[in-house]
Amino acid sequence: MTAGTNTVEQLPPQGVTPPPGGVRHEKFERLLATAQRHPPVTTAVVHPCDAVSLAGAIEAARLKLIVPILVGPATRIHQAAADAGLDIREFEVVDAAHSHDAAAKAVGLVRSGRAEALMKGSLHTDELLGAVVARETGLRTARRISHCFIMDVPGQPSALIISDAAVNIAPTLEEKVDIIQNAIDLAHILGASEARVAILSAAETVNPKMPSTIEAAALCKMADRGQITGGLLDGPLALDNALSPEAAAVKKIASAVAGRANVLIVPDLEAGNMLAKSLSFLAGADGAGIVLGARVPIALTSRADVLLTRLASCAVMVLIAAARRVRPALG
Repeated sequence: MTAGTNTVEQLPPQGVTPPPGGVRHEKFERLLATAQRHPPVTTAVVHPCDAVSLAGAIEAARLKLIVPILVGPATRIHQAAADAGLDIREFEVVDAAHSHDAAAKAVGLVRSGRAEALMKGSLHTDELLGAVVARETGLRTARRISHCFIMDVPGQPSALIISDAAVNIAPTLEEKVDIIQNAIDLAHILGASEARVAILSAAETVNPKMPSTIEAAALCKMADRGQITGGLLDGPLALDNALSPEAAAVKKIASAVAGRANVLIVPDLEAGNMLAKSLSFLAGADGAGIVLGARVPIALTSRADVLLTRLASCAVMVLIAAARRVRPALG
C-alpha cells in the first residue's frame, strides 16, 4: 500500500537516521513521517521491564509518536532503566505486582479514558490479550480481534499486510470475515487507494479436498454480497500469482487483485507466521505488528524486532488512533 495523497512522501521521518550501510526501508520511513504529522498518542506500555521495550518506548516518545505510561513493577522498570543507562524520569510509572496485573491495569487505563493505545513490553502476548478480551473488564468490540503484519519488503513497490499470523490459530470462515475486514480498514488508514485482498492457499483453483480453497471462494462471494466491504477480494490464490503479474498471466488469472495484492490473508496462523518470517529472514523485510478489533490499537512487537520495526508499529498505532478520533466506530 502506498501513502495517501495527503502524505508528503519525500519527507524523511524527523529524527530517524537509517543504519549506515544497511537496507533503507523507505516504506517504513514514510510511515513514520506521516505519523509524526499527528498528535502523539497516550499509550500504556505494558510491563516494560527490559532494555529493549524501554528503549522503544523512549525513542517513540522522543519522536513524538507516543506519550508513554509505563505500567509494571516499578522497581523492575527503574532497575532495567538504570542498568541500560536510560532516563525515564519524565514518564509516569504505574506500579503493578506482576505481568498479569500490569496487563489488567493497562487495560483499566484505556477503560478510564487515560490511554488510547496499548504497547506490548516484556510479557507474553497471551498475557496481554487475555486482559484485552476479558468479557467484563476488557476491551472487546463486535469485531474479532486479529493481528496484522505490515511488511516492508525490499524490491516490492508497496508494503504488504499479512493477516492473521499471531492471534487466531485456526480461524473459522466467520472469523476470517472479521480478519479480512480489519485488514481492509487498516489498508485504508495507511493510505491505500485500494485494498486488494488475496486469500491465499496452495493453489488457485477450488479443490474440495483443500478446505482453504473452498473458504476462499466463499469469502469472495460474501464480498460480492456486501458482507465484507471496502476491498477487492480474489481467491483462492497461490502466493506467486497473488504478487507476480507474470505468474498470474501464466495461469490465465485475470482480476484486479491477481499479481497486484497488497493484503494477504493466510489460511491459518502457522502459514502466516512462516510467510512473515520467510520474508524477514530470506528477503530482508521488516514487519511492524498491530492488533485490531479491540477498542484501541495494540502495538505488538517481538523482543527480536529492531528499533525501526518497533517505531513503525507505533506509527501504525498513531494513524489508527487518529482515524478513530474521526470515526469512533471504526473496527
